[in-house]
Amino acid sequence: MSRADNMVQIDHLWSAFRTRGVKSVIHQDLSLQIAKGEFLSVVGGSGSGKTVLLRQILGLETPMRGAVNVLGHPASELGQAGAASRVGMLFQHGALFSAFTVLDNIAFPLRELRTLPHELIRDAALVKLQMVGLEPSHAHKMPSDLSGGMVKRVALARALIMDPPLLLLDEPTAGLDPDSADAFCTLLRELHQELGLTIVMVTHDLDTIFALSTRIAVVADKHVIVDAAPQDVIDFPHPFVHDFFRGGRGLRAMEVLQDAPEGV
Repeated sequence: MSRADNMVQIDHLWSAFRTRGVKSVIHQDLSLQIAKGEFLSVVGGSGSGKTVLLRQILGLETPMRGAVNVLGHPASELGQAGAASRVGMLFQHGALFSAFTVLDNIAFPLRELRTLPHELIRDAALVKLQMVGLEPSHAHKMPSDLSGGMVKRVALARALIMDPPLLLLDEPTAGLDPDSADAFCTLLRELHQELGLTIVMVTHDLDTIFALSTRIAVVADKHVIVDAAPQDVIDFPHPFVHDFFRGGRGLRAMEVLQDAPEGV
């Protein structure tokens, strides 16, 4: 596959932070390519810079060295007018505006454009509300009135309001009970397929990883040590990979996946 086919192209990335005068290198010569239509999970240990990587793809942070290109353009250009509509972001805890209704939260990115009539924005927000499995009756509720699963769905609707081809997810099932997490995974899988999205997900939840990933990238030793289909990653000889995927939790998650009906 050529570089032109990649939705995200990361080349020789170096990231570092300075704390009390001491510089800590987080990424060192990290490279990663994400093709159109993939559902890529990024995994790694605490402090490996997974969320930093998402923020750099979103253009919120600038790497010390290297290049991050999104849809053929530098990620730093996503802040320019109209460019941000090409990438949707679902933050770990939803990041809804507590003083806004559900409808106003979803509509917020469109209203910020100041180019569309109120009625069109309202209708678009209602369509996205139903797309994530919520009823129109939820439109005028406040975030404080919602369950954790509903907050995630509203935040997802907001992330999709501009119809972006690329969606970034930061711990999408964190804080959800098992049933809500399973239902949210089903929703993400359906939207990935129906909308033709390219999705990049950071998560440590093994059930979510196995349920959704078409490919997994493992960040360890400050770079991507393996980037392949799930089974190939699981078999990769590295201490982190072994402990993460072949520990007790990993083996249980794989057993559940193997026992699940085909297509689930």
